[in-house]
Amino acid sequence: MRVLVTGGGGREHAVLWKLSQSPRVSRLYCAPGNGGIAEIAECVPIRATDVEALTAFAAREGIGLCAVTSDDPQAAGLVDAMRQAGIAAFGCTQAAARIESSKIFAKDLMRKYGIPTARYESFDRLEDALACIQTRPAPMVVKADGLALGKGAVVARTREDAEWAARDMMEHGRFGGAGRRVVIEDYMEGREVTVMVFTDGSAFAEMPPCRDHKRIGDGDTGPNTGGMGAFSPVPDYTPEIAARARREIFEPTLAAMRADGCPFTGVLYFEMMLTADGPKIIEYNARFGDPEAQVVLPLLETDLLDIFEAVAGGRLDPESVRFRDKACAIVVAASRGYPGAPDTGHEIEGLDALSGDVLAFHAGTKRRSDGGGRRYENSGGRVLGVCAAGDTLPDALERVYANIHKIRFEGIHFRNDIGRRDTR
Repeated sequence: MRVLVTGGGGREHAVLWKLSQSPRVSRLYCAPGNGGIAEIAECVPIRATDVEALTAFAAREGIGLCAVTSDDPQAAGLVDAMRQAGIAAFGCTQAAARIESSKIFAKDLMRKYGIPTARYESFDRLEDALACIQTRPAPMVVKADGLALGKGAVVARTREDAEWAARDMMEHGRFGGAGRRVVIEDYMEGREVTVMVFTDGSAFAEMPPCRDHKRIGDGDTGPNTGGMGAFSPVPDYTPEIAARARREIFEPTLAAMRADGCPFTGVLYFEMMLTADGPKIIEYNARFGDPEAQVVLPLLETDLLDIFEAVAGGRLDPESVRFRDKACAIVVAASRGYPGAPDTGHEIEGLDALSGDVLAFHAGTKRRSDGGGRRYENSGGRVLGVCAAGDTLPDALERVYANIHKIRFEGIHFRNDIGRRDTR
């Protein structure tokens, strides 16, 4: 089967790497892809949000399945268009994508169906948001309603910080249209955990729990990023908490989407806070997380194409989805300047020195035009995800750090404390 994956980051590289192991895949395409992806798939120069061009390409090339693995194409209706063209598509519809593309839709859904989350209010007028801030205790969280590359939430330690965040989004246009409306919610105490599930709208199969690190600097300092590292399993996500999350969050969310006429198919990402009152939803994503996908997919034993087809066809058997009982960790190598304007165009060295079973998923890379072979330069903020599995989490982390130090490019930086708090 010919398979098309849309996107061009580390998540897509991990998805394509796993699909390349399927004996049923005859050819892989990625639009638009990146330098590392080009090693295992034909990169197609079409933006992941160009719905018309991608649908035409899929029809012309006889694509058997299109995997829509990032947020913007789903919100743009790519899954709907593929299905209307008679092409099987893994992902969610435009209506279902609102669970991520609109924080207000998601919070209202949780309130309507009693799914545990933080108390909140939403606003489309700055003056109303500012008035609300004056009545709420700090700290609080200010969130842009729309898609903001994982950077649209501000934890405001003071009311002044919350006012600044609201003005930055609503008045100064920090996130463009995504910040015209905001959610202001209570700050939740606890530790975060993410569980992603494959689902055909009714049945679902859980992936191993993972925990990511959003801040740019060691000790969780500095601004938020799209993710600087992650690991699985999560020691404090106990079987008892997992059962409660399944009962109070996962099952009710899928039932709520069906009841509201927009059943969710694809990968649903539950970002939760483990509070003293039990697990509560921070937010949903309507796709694999990044870097979380790079942690769980190396542990997957089942043929990923089989899962994608079962989800797209509405016949997922959760018992058929199996993962290795191992630990896995990833550390992201980023460019100087990230999460602001990255310093790019520098040659990446050391990839050939990595241990044989240590993976390097490419995110912001492109092939160098001044020589052959595996020569790359950094072309974005998050450049590479160095990933390794192990019998234990300390083992996996030790192997990752031993190998990421072999990689060199001008301005490289990465966190040195991924998973440290959970392995003391």
